[in-house]
Amino acid sequence: MNAHLNRRNARPVGEWQQAQQQDEFRRALRALLMRPLMPPVDPEFSAVRRQAERLRDWFMREAGWPLLIDREGARLYKRPANLSDSSRGLPDYDRRRYVLLCLACAVLERADPQITLQQIGERVVQHAGDPALEAQGFSFALGSASERRELVVVCRTLLERGVLVRVAGEEENFVRDGTGQQADALYDVQRRLLAGLLASVRGPSTWSAAEAPVSLEARLHALVAELELDSEQGRRDARRHHLARRLLDDPVLYNGTLDEDTRNYFINQRGPLAARLCKDTGLVAEQRAEGLALADEGGQLTDVAMPAEGTEAHVTLLVAEHLAARLRQARVPIQVEVDEIALYLRDAAGRFGRFWRKSARAPGAERELADVAIGRLHRLGLLACDGVCIEPLPAIARFALGHTEVRDASGAMSLFSEAAHP
Repeated sequence: MNAHLNRRNARPVGEWQQAQQQDEFRRALRALLMRPLMPPVDPEFSAVRRQAERLRDWFMREAGWPLLIDREGARLYKRPANLSDSSRGLPDYDRRRYVLLCLACAVLERADPQITLQQIGERVVQHAGDPALEAQGFSFALGSASERRELVVVCRTLLERGVLVRVAGEEENFVRDGTGQQADALYDVQRRLLAGLLASVRGPSTWSAAEAPVSLEARLHALVAELELDSEQGRRDARRHHLARRLLDDPVLYNGTLDEDTRNYFINQRGPLAARLCKDTGLVAEQRAEGLALADEGGQLTDVAMPAEGTEAHVTLLVAEHLAARLRQARVPIQVEVDEIALYLRDAAGRFGRFWRKSARAPGAERELADVAIGRLHRLGLLACDGVCIEPLPAIARFALGHTEVRDASGAMSLFSEAAHP
């Protein structure tokens, strides 16, 4: 009798296999969204290879993003739809550091399968002596610890993406000394991943000096310009891909950031579009009159978590709550000066400073904290900033400060684990 009941209640093998396949597909899809350049050592790479055909079809159909997968790695060419978003880019990278990254990649393109950190630095110095770079005011040498640290930051960026694999040595010794075998590191160069580092449609070197776009905006658009079919269906597909890219890549999609034709299409189709994307990604759609966001309740598909642990995260939450209260009270778009946020944090330090790190409580630290908080909120699509004034955007109203409960270490509870709620 018990055996009969077990057979009747048992799930068919086919259903189990289908559920496991769907779970693996979702994990692989989410992993590629976060790590579009994936080395073979990535924990989800095996799942990506097993689901390769289905993943290629999905990304091309839903977002128009090509996906290349082989035994040496995977590359999702996740080209951004919003090229004017100034919050994009590598953390702590400025224009100078991006130039160093490009020069380092040029060195690796011509290097042997193995290369040392010292060799990378020496060849970057040679490239930096190009008259065209010098005419732009760029210079680089390895004479100071600060310059060696800049090179190390670039190499660690390539290590994180699997372009370089450390064989021996340690970069920190190179920063302190810069000479001798004990102050060097040896790397393997992964050429397949190096070749896929640039996600543009067309390589910058394919333009002659006379044909190259002049302005930065024109250059960005030229790099990612794709062929669009001159038909009604082609235009609809282009709009759908544009919207899917924004929803998969940006924290919030506001109606006001779209041109009229795309906005009309989005208002009519956002329900089915969001449902289709959420079904396979595990995201949750939040539709409002001002726009749409696909939220990840687990907080895994983001490089800026909120709420989170640490002084900067708590300060960011305080600023978000302050601006949200101001916006709810005004009921119309408002602008707030950056200096006002610094003053608010100076006052907040008297109430919450005992929970912050010591340096954040020092006199004058409120301006640095304000810049950090504004930068994080900008990257989350919760405000716009021109350097002098900030404009809280509608999605910031979903944050409010909750009760802060302090427990001892044995409770294993984060200090600000209940700091925010929708």
